[in-house]
Amino acid sequence: MRAGLIETELMQPFDEKIFNSLDPERRHEMLLSIYRNYNPASLKPVQWRIKRFIDITATLFGIVLISPLLLITALAIVIDSQGDILFRQKRIGRNGKEFVIYKFRSMKKEAEKELDALLDKNEAGRGMFKIFNDPRVTRVGKFIRKYSIDELPQLINVLKGEMSLVGPRPPLERELAAYKNRHYIRFSTMPGITGLWQVNGRSNIRDFDNVIKFDYDYVNNWSLLLDLKILLKTVPTVIMGKNSA
Repeated sequence: MRAGLIETELMQPFDEKIFNSLDPERRHEMLLSIYRNYNPASLKPVQWRIKRFIDITATLFGIVLISPLLLITALAIVIDSQGDILFRQKRIGRNGKEFVIYKFRSMKKEAEKELDALLDKNEAGRGMFKIFNDPRVTRVGKFIRKYSIDELPQLINVLKGEMSLVGPRPPLERELAAYKNRHYIRFSTMPGITGLWQVNGRSNIRDFDNVIKFDYDYVNNWSLLLDLKILLKTVPTVIMGKNSA
């Protein structure tokens, strides 16, 4: 993949006058179409199949290995607060396809209903919502977020083929309203549980454009070796609870 070509098309994928005259749904589809051309599955099909094989085998092994931790976390959530053990939320994945992501619930039961009242406190800028010391987070939630334990149910998403172990984080549909053309690069590949953003600052990186730069670098330089490097960096980052929200 030539960096110069992709960078040019990321910035100006379509004729501006024609593009702006289209309805939002059509513009969304046109933006997604260009990023399908930078799909690692098409550019590196053999490596992509190996990636999927690694995702499945490593996930199955991982679930067996951490099953005691999963059980303890579930019990702690039940004891600590009211609500479901798992939190389910619609996200946007590869090629703009919607799917339901799974997490251990780290917030109180009615947290989603309180979101609108907190939007003006967003510390990440448009395109991503993040506030530190979120008042909706429970006691157990603070701990499992610090060590990324809340993300472990996403191994289910990996087995279902909706996510990979490594890739960009999948956004919420409402966040797309703030997207610029170049932001759609993250939809050309499978979203992941961990990625370059997580191992290079995580919640300390509050500017959404900086997050997208990591996604651009990942897509533009993707290889199995890059995935391995990210996974190896993820382990100490998680164990030490570095840069968590």
